[in-house]
Amino acid sequence: MTRTPVIVACVAVVSLLPANTALRAQVQKAVGSAVQRQIRSIENALVEFPPGATARGQETAQQVTLAERMAALHVPGVSVAVINDGAIEWAKGYGLVKAGEPARVTPDTIFEAASTTKLVATVIALRLVEQGALSLDEDVNARLKSWKVPENDLTTVQKVTLRRLLTHQAGINRPDGGIGFTPGRVPTLVQVLKGAEPAENKPAVVESVPGSKWAYSNFDFLVIQLLIEEAVGKPFAQAAREMVFQPLDMTSSTLSHPVDATLRRRTIVPHDENGTAHDRPMHPAALAQGGLLTTPSDLGRLAIELMRATQGQSNRVLSRKTVLAMMKQEVALDPNQFGGFVSGQGLGTFLMGQGQNLAFLHPGSNVPGATCLLIGFPALGKGAIIMTNAAGGELLMAQLALTIQREYGWPLGQ
Repeated sequence: MTRTPVIVACVAVVSLLPANTALRAQVQKAVGSAVQRQIRSIENALVEFPPGATARGQETAQQVTLAERMAALHVPGVSVAVINDGAIEWAKGYGLVKAGEPARVTPDTIFEAASTTKLVATVIALRLVEQGALSLDEDVNARLKSWKVPENDLTTVQKVTLRRLLTHQAGINRPDGGIGFTPGRVPTLVQVLKGAEPAENKPAVVESVPGSKWAYSNFDFLVIQLLIEEAVGKPFAQAAREMVFQPLDMTSSTLSHPVDATLRRRTIVPHDENGTAHDRPMHPAALAQGGLLTTPSDLGRLAIELMRATQGQSNRVLSRKTVLAMMKQEVALDPNQFGGFVSGQGLGTFLMGQGQNLAFLHPGSNVPGATCLLIGFPALGKGAIIMTNAAGGELLMAQLALTIQREYGWPLGQ
């Protein structure tokens, strides 16, 4: 049973009251108390999965606390921001920045967004489409200069386009083995795409006919990164700062690596499945697939902007028409592949539900262990961003999302 209608009603009453009145203060206090009750309910009664169950629909109601699940899954730190009535209703941090050290997670602690970075890259690319600097449906090799998608028998049938890159239908490999590098021998983005030294990954190649099937690929978004950089004549990190972070007041977000000392002091350390810390640098050149450092509240500002744009209430980064296109299903996906949370692929975002109950979302997971989940319901003004600093955070995020659903009445999958 959700308490959301009570809170929304109270907020509505507050907006109608004159400023600085005792009644207004009483209503605000009541709203705050209701929110605190919801937070305590989430913290103290997480949705639980029975042994062997990992998908939505298999969960059970349990009196298990967030702290207990963090300990069991070896997750030192978690940060959450909840969106309700079109605004961030609350944000809170739990646990430690690094296991065994005293620094605690706060709402200002910076986490790795991992693949949720792709949502930022999508916004930039689509803004350039609006400006005419990029096209959704032309051969990307017509725009690329310093590197081009290698042609083969498959690309003679169909071409790689920005639309296919955004929807993981370009036919390009993932790549296997990830995108690593040795400190002191940093490859350029083009060297990463070529798989040329000092890059330590395989090259980007087309392995299936573009447009013929869906196959998740980090390389797709590195090609998008190169398209963006060559279209604007600036590094990707600078384009993100100017086109997304600054317009949305995302002051705790960066794609610049190594991170400056001020932000570094606020940034988590990733942990593996055993809770062991690995304080490793992030790739300085390959960014669009997973290089964003940010907070749940900053990602919440992006989610809210996209939700408001779908309602025609804002266009600070993209027009209503473009955001609606982002959230139009391009490919149907099997929900069983995604723990029951995803049913379709839009432009650079995953989709769930339909109509008034449509949600857009994007998960992320970096090796050795940093996770992120963003979910928003545009028509309902609801959503959440959950970030953790450990591999076990993947399961914990699902539990938290389902627990927040219970409290806020999200229509997951409806």
